[in-house]
Amino acid sequence: MSSFLDIKIERPLPTCQKVNFPFTLAPMVGLSHIALRQLIREYTPKEFQTIWPTEMLSSRRLSVQNPGQTPETLSYEHETDLVPQILGNDERFIQKACEKLESWGVVGIDINMGCPVKKALKHNYGVALMGDPDYASNVVRMTVRNTNLPVSVKFRAGLQKDDEKLKVFVEKIQAAGASWVCLHPRTAEQKRKGQSDWTQILALRNYTDLPIIGNGDIQNWQDALNMKEQTNCDMVMIGRAMTARPWLFWQLGHALGMPNSSTLPPLTPEEEAKEYGRALIRFIELCEENFTPDMAKRKIRFFIKVSHPWLNFGHRLNGMAHKSENFEQLKEQVRKFFAKDGHIMS
Repeated sequence: MSSFLDIKIERPLPTCQKVNFPFTLAPMVGLSHIALRQLIREYTPKEFQTIWPTEMLSSRRLSVQNPGQTPETLSYEHETDLVPQILGNDERFIQKACEKLESWGVVGIDINMGCPVKKALKHNYGVALMGDPDYASNVVRMTVRNTNLPVSVKFRAGLQKDDEKLKVFVEKIQAAGASWVCLHPRTAEQKRKGQSDWTQILALRNYTDLPIIGNGDIQNWQDALNMKEQTNCDMVMIGRAMTARPWLFWQLGHALGMPNSSTLPPLTPEEEAKEYGRALIRFIELCEENFTPDMAKRKIRFFIKVSHPWLNFGHRLNGMAHKSENFEQLKEQVRKFFAKDGHIMS
């Protein structure tokens, strides 16, 4: 079993030298907002520090918005460790977006080069940038020259599985000024299907000295530790599993022997299901506090849609979310649902 002392960030991220926890939440559209971040923070070890994402932000839209006043950019005063992710390729908008984010008080800016959806491909950003390393490096360069913050890049394995192309791609974005990278080792065609190839993260480690964050197929805390140890990445990014297990950071802190972890006990699959029920009610409350009723309803339904596959009979819970007339009714139905025995699957 690894310990807190030997799970280290060998190459610290330049945004935050005090980071002592090599695990982070992924930027996810419709999910990595103020309510989910706060829910996860309430389960974290007391003496931990990491970086936190926002939802993916369009640099075009952000250039005319005020961060902190849109649903995607809402944050609490204690969130002084945000690294928002932007999508774009036009320096006019990237410049204005960087100015807005700096004034908002973030600690870094992440460029999305991994989004495989058709809309992003149509506009020649997201994973489309990986098809042309020179073009991609130019996007990094224009971002770096318009901010004093460190700039990172999150990307996929590319349009094809090709280690040599990946090496050239990373070399070029490093030369353009990227401070660290995050690799999700699936191709664009795979989207979230199939299995991510962790060996590509290890290969990346062998030919760059940039800090590397690994991402892909983390279902539980054991998977997160396995990725860290098998790939030699500096940090591990966890995505949709955090909606089913918002206490994953606590479990990792407990496994690593971090001091002053919360009082949450080790959980069996059955106990995890009960905890999910409590977490869901808290998530509903956080959405009520931070969003308009219609927006909160959409956020809650999407959260359940994403997380329910981890639950046995989770499809019933998903159906309830769409039939509930108000938040109080939904919370009562959640309590009744989780009064019965259930379990969360790995």
